[in-house]
Amino acid sequence: MKVVTAAQMVAIEQASTRVGVSTDALMESAGLEVAKAAREELGGAAGVRVVVLVGPGNNGADGLVAARHLRRWGAETVCCLLAGRPESDPKLELARQYGVEILDGPELPDGLLRRSGLVLDAVLGTGRSRPLAGPVREAMLALRRARELARPPLLLALDLPTGLNADTGEVDPACPRFDATLALGYPKAGLLNFPGAERAGRLRVLDIGIPPGLAEERAVDLEMLTPQWAAAQLPPRPPDSHKGTYGHALVIAGSRHYPGAAYLASQASVRTGAGLTTLASPEGVYAVAAAKGAEAIHLPLPPDADGRIDSAGATVIHGAEGRYTAGLVGCGMGQSEETAEFLDRLLFDTEFDRWLGGYGNRLPELPIVIDADGLNNLSRIGGWSQRATSALLLTPHPGEMSTLTGLSVAEIQSDRVAAAREWAGRWGVTLVLKGAHTVIASPGLPVRIAPFANPGLATGGTGDVLSGVIVALLAQGLPPPAAAACGVWLHAAAARSVTARLGDTGLAASDLLEALPPAIATLRRATL
Repeated sequence: MKVVTAAQMVAIEQASTRVGVSTDALMESAGLEVAKAAREELGGAAGVRVVVLVGPGNNGADGLVAARHLRRWGAETVCCLLAGRPESDPKLELARQYGVEILDGPELPDGLLRRSGLVLDAVLGTGRSRPLAGPVREAMLALRRARELARPPLLLALDLPTGLNADTGEVDPACPRFDATLALGYPKAGLLNFPGAERAGRLRVLDIGIPPGLAEERAVDLEMLTPQWAAAQLPPRPPDSHKGTYGHALVIAGSRHYPGAAYLASQASVRTGAGLTTLASPEGVYAVAAAKGAEAIHLPLPPDADGRIDSAGATVIHGAEGRYTAGLVGCGMGQSEETAEFLDRLLFDTEFDRWLGGYGNRLPELPIVIDADGLNNLSRIGGWSQRATSALLLTPHPGEMSTLTGLSVAEIQSDRVAAAREWAGRWGVTLVLKGAHTVIASPGLPVRIAPFANPGLATGGTGDVLSGVIVALLAQGLPPPAAAACGVWLHAAAARSVTARLGDTGLAASDLLEALPPAIATLRRATL
């Protein structure tokens, strides 16, 4: 699903008019769909007091149409005009004719919100360009106070909460927190970036009749992941398949202090359907990981004095038997000059092909996921992006992204989409910038945003599971951009099912492992 800026949305609406769908038709459709969504949120409209806060522009007109339909369905509907409407206002006159109560004044009457079941913010939408002031600001502060009532009304924002920047997600201090935002046509970029995402609440995108293809014609290059898209990426599982059908994932992970990372990443690969998974880990980790999981093949590597992988481990991996189809390196491997040398030799030393006579695993040519300490070690290797011969897929959190780029975490977080897009292009990699609303970027492709923010995932080891999911999808033949985005979806879906059962406090990364197969099954049913 395309995600647009305010300017792109204006251009799409203008193009819609040129191909025969007028602004008035879009308003009527938008108002009706908003009214339907509000009725659904309430569980029925009859007898419910609904307050619509109406602004001066098209957002306010959409609100007036919604108010008309809600009144038609039996709601006690009140429209508060917080700013002047045009002298000739057919939407306002129709609302009056249908019996909507119109309060033509900039201030909300005392007690109005206290007696209401739902408040619809249809004040400014994408039109805000300066700080809130006057009656609009006071109305938003009143909504903030209404959330503290013993029985607060349901707060819905029409297209965009008033006070939220449509492009950046920045918020005015007066902007309240809404239960849900009803985005019209396409979600706006600011709804998927914090702090705006937190104020917007649940995001619902409503089809308002915009002709198909207009966003593509305007080269909109930002998309939100949907279950339908993710389901279409899943590797098929034909009935006559065997383990060789689903590839061989090589997971290089672990150290004396982080044996669990090796287990989590390799077991996530197993649970995501790789036909074979080999875990290459230091000898001290091998015994721990083998005791916890029986499914992986184990390749012990020589340890250094501190229990990390010795640089000679690269020779062991390149010389090992096994036809790998994808690799993962970095989870729990630790950081040192020795581990950086190991990574350099593993990924970039083309001499291995000569040593093996061209018959080895040729690891530098495989798609490789680099995660966690693999990223920190990568930052020690000069010119790595120019030397890469394989398709690299990097999965940094903001701190690791800071180490790789030299930017501060605050700079990265201020525009996550721009940061991911720029550095994926510079490095020629697929980049998964983790965090609330994870961003996936690849050169020449639209940037994708995952619409998930789950505090349950804020615990050690969940990133190792994500990397294991992605390498399994790569092993099964998905190209890196699709494996990254589909893996992010599956990981988030598994986490959502776990937190629905356990809550968002105390989730353990291992809880995700058994939730992965049901998440895949549920997603696969989305295509049926």
